[in-house]
Amino acid sequence: MIWRDHGQTTDSYYQVRPEVTDVPTTKFRIKAGKTLSVRKWQAAFSSEGEVDFTKTLSRIYRGGIHPSIRGEVWEFLLGCYDPKSTFDERSQIRQRRRLQYAQRKEECRQMFPLIGSGKFITAPIINEKGEPILDPLVLLEANIGNDTGEVTGHPNATTVDNRPMSTKEIQWKLHLHQIGLDVKRTDRAFMFYEKQENLSKLWDILSVYAWIDEDVGYCQGMSDLCSPMIILLDNEADAFWCFERLMRRLRGNFRSTGRSIGVEAQLSNLAAITQVVEPKLHQHLETLGGGDYLFAIRMLMVLFRREFSFGDSLYLWEMMWALEYDPDLFYVYEDADCGSENADGSKSRTKSIHHYGKFERENLKSRVKEDAPLPISVFLVAGVLKDKSPKLLKEARGLDDVVKILNDIAGDLDAKKACVNAMKLHKKYLKQQAKKT
Repeated sequence: MIWRDHGQTTDSYYQVRPEVTDVPTTKFRIKAGKTLSVRKWQAAFSSEGEVDFTKTLSRIYRGGIHPSIRGEVWEFLLGCYDPKSTFDERSQIRQRRRLQYAQRKEECRQMFPLIGSGKFITAPIINEKGEPILDPLVLLEANIGNDTGEVTGHPNATTVDNRPMSTKEIQWKLHLHQIGLDVKRTDRAFMFYEKQENLSKLWDILSVYAWIDEDVGYCQGMSDLCSPMIILLDNEADAFWCFERLMRRLRGNFRSTGRSIGVEAQLSNLAAITQVVEPKLHQHLETLGGGDYLFAIRMLMVLFRREFSFGDSLYLWEMMWALEYDPDLFYVYEDADCGSENADGSKSRTKSIHHYGKFERENLKSRVKEDAPLPISVFLVAGVLKDKSPKLLKEARGLDDVVKILNDIAGDLDAKKACVNAMKLHKKYLKQQAKKT
């Protein structure tokens, strides 16, 4: 491929519906010599298929990934494949995973026939006791359906072979209509979701994930994380596994009990970081009653999808993953699955510190790797707060003001600058922690 689109923004790759005029445009531009191009990516492979990922990581951090290869590179960044694997090994893994997804999807279809049908639901089909909701209008629409593929109920969806449903199945079916509602709202400015097949693909993937991850199930915000995978990867199973790998990093944020939400630990860490790097702001927020930092939940839960344009949020994600990259990711995930021909450690895992992303290298140098180091996303939020500190200190007289000031940054942030600032705060924080030991 000839490199001709340097200087071009990525918006042309994600077409917006012509009637939508309020979508923020991306600041990210494809830059020759900086952005990971198709040619550079192809040149990174050996004849057997191994990838020189050390140079690739630094290029991604410098200039992001060309949109035409973004999905393929993301699979490596998220640990779907080991860069040291061959073309043949990856082909075998890909086929095995596609079969696994098909089996899990069929398991779900047996419980609820609309899975894989090209349709989805937006109204509840059962109550919390597992009893069918037999509203006459719901049943009528369920039998007829409509041209959009949206179905508001299914009269025969609450039992399988007349057997009682398990608690897990009831909980899963309670999620399905919320997934459908979120599917209708997610990234609907894009032409991509004008196609019914893409809407149903998003619903199917999220529904299957909700079934296999019983602890998390489905929470609002997960559709924002899954949508880019479907846009970037044509194969539904490949998109599912890419999303599943991302959720392994983030699922702790979505886990909740009756007394707490999973993201509270990250918010607590954010408070600790801000107290170190911006003590006056932290004190001000505490005075306003915002010391729990709940106003930052959205940024952490959906990785800045609402604060950045679509193109910039993808650019931010891939920079984050390049900075956090751990060459053991593939082995950790495959060992946990107990299903990979490489899970026995037959390939050499010997590596230098240069095989890690820059953020991970800093953690290793400071010897906090064993102590569950904080993700870069927490430092990204801290960087945004630091950047807006003068405005927050001057204008915020209550939590509503804090929320408004942070909401006003939507579409105006610079992804590369945000990552640079996060790295600076990370280094400063590690130095402060080292002084305490």
